[in-house]
Amino acid sequence: MRNKLILTLAGGLVLALGLKANSAVQHIVQDKSQVKDSLVRAEQPVPEASVVDEVIWVVGDEAILKSDVEVMRLQAEVEGVRFQGNPDCAIPEQIALQKLYLHQAAIDSIEVTESEVNQLVEEQINYWLQMVGGSREKLEEYRKQTINQMRASMHDDFRDRKLVQKMQEKLVEDIKVSPADVRSYFKDVPEDSIPFVPTEVEVQIVTQTPRVEQEEISRVKDVLREYTDRVNRGETTFATLARLYSEDPGSARQGGELDYSGRSMLDPAFANVAFNLTDPKKISKIVETEFGFHIIQLIDKRGDKIKCRHILLKPKVSYEAITKAQLRLDSIANDIRAGKFSFDEAASFISDDKDTRSSKGLMANTSEAGRTSKFRMQDLPTEIARVVDTLKVGQVSDAFQMTNTNTKGKTVCAIIMLKSRVEGHRATITEDFQAMKDVVLRKRREEFLKDWVKEKLKTIYVRVNDRYKDCSFEYEGWIK
Repeated sequence: MRNKLILTLAGGLVLALGLKANSAVQHIVQDKSQVKDSLVRAEQPVPEASVVDEVIWVVGDEAILKSDVEVMRLQAEVEGVRFQGNPDCAIPEQIALQKLYLHQAAIDSIEVTESEVNQLVEEQINYWLQMVGGSREKLEEYRKQTINQMRASMHDDFRDRKLVQKMQEKLVEDIKVSPADVRSYFKDVPEDSIPFVPTEVEVQIVTQTPRVEQEEISRVKDVLREYTDRVNRGETTFATLARLYSEDPGSARQGGELDYSGRSMLDPAFANVAFNLTDPKKISKIVETEFGFHIIQLIDKRGDKIKCRHILLKPKVSYEAITKAQLRLDSIANDIRAGKFSFDEAASFISDDKDTRSSKGLMANTSEAGRTSKFRMQDLPTEIARVVDTLKVGQVSDAFQMTNTNTKGKTVCAIIMLKSRVEGHRATITEDFQAMKDVVLRKRREEFLKDWVKEKLKTIYVRVNDRYKDCSFEYEGWIK
């Protein structure tokens, strides 16, 4: 018969040994010195370097892992970001602040759509592509990941960033400043503290969207029909095909699964089909949205929300179609230069860009301050900013290719005209009131958010690993 011998030794170490009683006692007597040595080692703190991962902070019900801090540290090194004070303290505090806003976002039911997340991810990837000259191969080699792996790895981080942004916007939405507030703020400000207004430009644009050939659309639909047949025949599962082939990076790694969503959170065409599904064993007809073509499988319905899987495939634009669009735009640019018609007319009657047609091609810049036609160079899409930098006022560019984030990352071809340029200068109340108002508004909002964090830390549960208790934090409330 096997007995369990439990020995409670000095130092609180409990050893449970599934051994025969006699042999166990004999073994312990013989190796008493080894047991004592083991006790001494057990009482010593485990070296931090030997810990693979651990929870170092808890904010509300949000945990921060040691690995989270290391990931942010590596990102900061790659992007050249510097932290104020000791990075070992500043980095976890930055993550803790994010967790604080995420905790509040959950309480206030703040939501972010997959469309919003995907747009942010695509913008980041497009920025990286521009930095390496547009080469997917160079980007994948540099980052040691495929494009799809990059999308998948960024998804959750960008979702959390958007949630934090929405939460902050909700907190400060009622803060306003008046003209009197602006004048009072800058009344006694030294000249070198008055904001510098960077160079601003107004840009008009004409676009042509290369047409996807019908053969390519038919090919995509045939592939989706094949997926449906394979699932119906029992050869594979919908989730497996989604993981392997779906071009929606946010859901592909989850087997195509989308979390419970209301109609307003989904593309209207997608929602119309998804909400009409009743049998989880059946797959929908092919659905076309602005993202591409989908097939959908129902998982569950709960009230006015639906949970489903989908597979997305995007038809590819051919090189010939892109070349054709650029040649047409070059011809249009030549006609404008020759005076056959104006840029305004071309933008109003020829351009594919529905967002600028009604304004004669004038691009709009939407920010917290409102909507304006003026852009700082860094606020323009990178492809456009590069071309603007080579133009004089009134000059029309040659045709170029760009990625249009307003059309979900689709390739478009464009020509632009530089309508106006105002060189950088110190702001004045008469000429740059909006810029000065933005400074005051931003400061008021920052102060409000700091006060909100201080008050929130008085009521929320926070637990911090002992190794951080000697840190000098921006907010004192972390240490209870």
